[in-house]
Amino acid sequence: MHRYRSHTCGQLRAADVGTDVRLSGWLHNRRNLGGILFIDLRDHYGLVQLVVRPDTPPTRP
Repeated sequence: MHRYRSHTCGQLRAADVGTDVRLSGWLHNRRNLGGILFIDLRDHYGLVQLVVRPDTPPTRP
């Protein structure tokens, strides 16, 4: 496992919603829909869609 990530994109399941995970990969696609940002993050194991809202507090690495 990569030292910076806790999961691969292929390991995430519905049970992980709302928990803190660390992913690593590359930006596959990005869409800004009126302030809500959708990011498709890809690694060698799968694809995950991230949703960033304007009220989302910033995080630290």
